[in-house]
Amino acid sequence: MTAAASSDADLISAHAAGDPHAFPEIVRRHRDRLWAVALRTLRDPEEAADALQEAFISAFRAAGSFRAESQVTTWLHRIVVNACLDRMRRRQTKPTVPLPEAGPGEPVAPRDQMAERETKLVVAAALAELPEEQRAPIVLVDVEGYSVAETAQMLGIAEGTVKSRCARGRAKLAKSLGHLRNRSADANVPVDGVNVQQQRQREAR
Repeated sequence: MTAAASSDADLISAHAAGDPHAFPEIVRRHRDRLWAVALRTLRDPEEAADALQEAFISAFRAAGSFRAESQVTTWLHRIVVNACLDRMRRRQTKPTVPLPEAGPGEPVAPRDQMAERETKLVVAAALAELPEEQRAPIVLVDVEGYSVAETAQMLGIAEGTVKSRCARGRAKLAKSLGHLRNRSADANVPVDGVNVQQQRQREAR
């Protein structure tokens, strides 16, 4: 069986047994989604890249202790989130939101695209203003789509704590992003393509 055809758990076992091709395949499979989690948590590409590298190094070294009590993806996400939180604690400053670069001679984006870009920047800034303990569960539940139970496992906290932190974070986002809402009572505020109001239903899971 080739590495590409193996399950994640098989690859972790093979890596622990000394297969040099197993862990690179794990990285190839999950790098993009793990990168997205790191970037949304830290809001800084350089910091996210460093955190992701640290996380992969940690996973590489800790693979032998993986006991399949959770899915490999959950285990990897927990390592990435912890690496992000560690970097946030070390720098002890709020992350900044990089502005899109625009140079002379570039075509002007249509108004709707410009508005969408501005909205994403505003939402990103609102996320960045959340305390780290609230931002991490918000990113995992509302943006990445993980359940409360999965998020609790990744962060090493109780499910009730995830729910309460998400609720507090959403309340702050609703206040910060209230000006983006349509006048319609049914309007939702998107968070990187995810509607916060729709995601609230996940608390019950």
